[in-house]
Amino acid sequence: MSVERSPRSIIIYIILSGLILVVTSLITIFYWPQNNMLREIKVTINHGESLSIVSKKLFKKGVITNEVIFQLATKIRGLDTSIPVGTFLLKNVSVNNNIIDQLINGNPERKKITLLEGWTIKQILGHLSKEMGFNYNNVYSLINNANFITSFGIEAENLEGYLYPDTYYFFEGENEESVIKRLIAEYKYFWTDPNIAKAKSINFTQHQILTLASIIEGEAIFDSERPIISAVYHNRLNKGMKLQADPTVQYIIKDGPRRLLNKDLRIKSPYNTYLYRGLPPGPINSPGFKSLNAALYPQKNDYLYFVAKGDGYHTFSKNEKEHERAKRAFQRIRRKVKREKVGS
Repeated sequence: MSVERSPRSIIIYIILSGLILVVTSLITIFYWPQNNMLREIKVTINHGESLSIVSKKLFKKGVITNEVIFQLATKIRGLDTSIPVGTFLLKNVSVNNNIIDQLINGNPERKKITLLEGWTIKQILGHLSKEMGFNYNNVYSLINNANFITSFGIEAENLEGYLYPDTYYFFEGENEESVIKRLIAEYKYFWTDPNIAKAKSINFTQHQILTLASIIEGEAIFDSERPIISAVYHNRLNKGMKLQADPTVQYIIKDGPRRLLNKDLRIKSPYNTYLYRGLPPGPINSPGFKSLNAALYPQKNDYLYFVAKGDGYHTFSKNEKEHERAKRAFQRIRRKVKREKVGS
């Protein structure tokens, strides 16, 4: 005897069967078993990598057993464009859902990178390229790109001086543009409203303060001398004197840093402050906070000259006669050191 089903019961049966199929499929997709559930596996996701590339990496690392199923699980959750860059240490990779959660909500490892005060832009780019795996030519082109530079409101031919020296923590896989933007942002933090107002009050642009700070950075070893050195340069600028700053010449010679020769002081370059009055066109290195602050807030004094003592400090003078006496004293120290080296 056959049981005749009503159209309504057939519809309900189809719907229930469909729901069971959908639920079963979702469970299969999200909880697809993996082979390495007890292993810890490190995976690096780079900037701009698609879900397809990420899934290929995970498959090659043995994290997942099926690329298509993993992609489906990620897309169903609406997270196919949400995986951040960085290096992740995946633990207990038992099912797709667990892996996705670790990638989206985990804490990617960061790379510690220290950029030193006084480094030129070439030194900074070289260090970043080595530590972050950047292509040097690509990042060099970026920092010289006029549109990129003006996007920060910077009026300069390149970003020399604008890449702030400090210790940073970057995600592995971060791209060149992201890293450079972070360095510029750190520099801009210096320019608080009071500092902006101070620069205007002494008739300096921010670019000029940065340029002067870079010269101070090149001269000073000890922090206590930075405001004094700054005052010397401010005083010379106010009197229309040439700055005659050695670091500006070191910047233009090809085999520096080294002891400067008389012929170096005659090099025709707008950066040569022995030949030309005023500040050079731009910074000669990346100065730190203390040099920036010194450039903006010089000590009040009448010094116009300074010369090294031989111990990292300087002798400051108010006139040329005092300065010549200080130079002779330094020459005596230099000759003494030279004799001691020869005799040892």
